[in-house]
Amino acid sequence: MSRMGDVLAGFHAAWEFESDSVLIRYERGIRTPKLFQALGERRVPLDAIAGVTLTRGKRGTVVLRVEPRPGADPLMEAAAGQLKDSGDPYRLVLPAEREVLAEYYADELRSLLTESEAGPAERFLVEPPKGPLSFKAYDGKASFDGRTVNFRWFWTGASSAKWKAGDQSFPVGELNGVEWRSPEVFEGHLRLLRRNAEASAAQADQDPAAVVFGLGYGPVHESLPFAAAVLAAVRTSSPVAAVPAPRRDPADIAERIRHLGELHQAGLVTDEEFSVKKAELLAEL
Repeated sequence: MSRMGDVLAGFHAAWEFESDSVLIRYERGIRTPKLFQALGERRVPLDAIAGVTLTRGKRGTVVLRVEPRPGADPLMEAAAGQLKDSGDPYRLVLPAEREVLAEYYADELRSLLTESEAGPAERFLVEPPKGPLSFKAYDGKASFDGRTVNFRWFWTGASSAKWKAGDQSFPVGELNGVEWRSPEVFEGHLRLLRRNAEASAAQADQDPAAVVFGLGYGPVHESLPFAAAVLAAVRTSSPVAAVPAPRRDPADIAERIRHLGELHQAGLVTDEEFSVKKAELLAEL
């Protein structure tokens, strides 16, 4: 760029142009999309950018957008084209009177891009979001410590299939990717894709490797950064041997056996399934 540190401020973000990257700082105002607030700021290397556009927006605005290279940003890879324009972190909306200035920066950026940067990236070039690393889905709580994804089921929302399977732990070395379906569409969910396993044909509410979204559960600004962080960890990990699960709290085991008994009495669990699962739970003490 012509001068390092040049800043172009829009309605919900400010872009700082450096010699090798664009630093995007998102505002925290009440009208700023929650996803932007969750992201905080992102540094986008120039080699992660495939192109730049400037178009007319709504109600007297212009929109400057950088197009990330396929495979360069774990957030956009996890989103898989499901974000609305208003939630696109690569759009900078400005008043129409700044169009000339925006065109100047668009031309400057284009001049720094090369043809080799237009194709898919071989690795992630943009850092994954730093959080949140846990969120509440409709049927359970998902958490991620950088090495293992954990699903802890809620007895008020989880299906009997998930209760039979028990809480789940997935080391990233055993995963092949993630499938995120926006909570803003029907059947939104987060599904973990496991290595050397066939794609699950089960609906998300029956799959122990998935958590289900719903009204107020798994919102975009919580579940998408989570999915992106897991995806980035998966891409940089190697398969690892499974480790024994930690011992559970006896009170927690007792509560789960009680709920299993309720499912058994309701006819949702057979005698054999009840005996096997109860023995598994007792073995965790």
